[in-house]
Amino acid sequence: MLSAKKKEDIFYNLFIEYAEKIVKSGEAFSDLVKNYENVEDKVAAIKVLETECDMEAHKILKALNGSFVTPFDREDIYSVTREMDDIVDTLEEVANRFLVFDVHVVRQEAVYMADLIMQSIRELNILFKHLSEMKKNQIVREQIIEVNRIENEGDVIYRKALSKLFREEKDPIELIKWKHLFEQLEASLDSCENVANILEGVVMKYA
Repeated sequence: MLSAKKKEDIFYNLFIEYAEKIVKSGEAFSDLVKNYENVEDKVAAIKVLETECDMEAHKILKALNGSFVTPFDREDIYSVTREMDDIVDTLEEVANRFLVFDVHVVRQEAVYMADLIMQSIRELNILFKHLSEMKKNQIVREQIIEVNRIENEGDVIYRKALSKLFREEKDPIELIKWKHLFEQLEASLDSCENVANILEGVVMKYA
């Protein structure tokens, strides 16, 4: 029979595996926007990764439903899992819309935002690797602060991107397309920050 600590470790390990899969999804998306070729194949690969991320989320929720011992509040575990899911869902949405909207050239602001999303994902990956140590060191807090900083930087780029779009784009169809794409990229960054914010609350309660 597993000890309470072993049961808690299961969740930490599942989160680490999930975060690693999100890194792969972010890398695939980053490659798409920076090397915008073979788009259909790359979008299909991102969809596969999004499905694999869904499976990682299901593993956590299944463990949550079957366990009375959790490392922190069940509601927080659920919320973190859902926000992690949203990070990848929005990236897959953008990738898919590149095809649906018949996008030929990725705007530079989207590349900047994709870079920030990738940075946030990597910071969260470090955070999850140290989450079980949140009572012992400051690494988790430092990662939370960094994700918040990146999201603030993303807000600036997002607002500038929309301002430039509405100021310079004369084609209403292009304007609608890119408004939606920028909003989804911003949503992915927001989900990264939401994960960090939920875990900040966990640290305050348990550290």
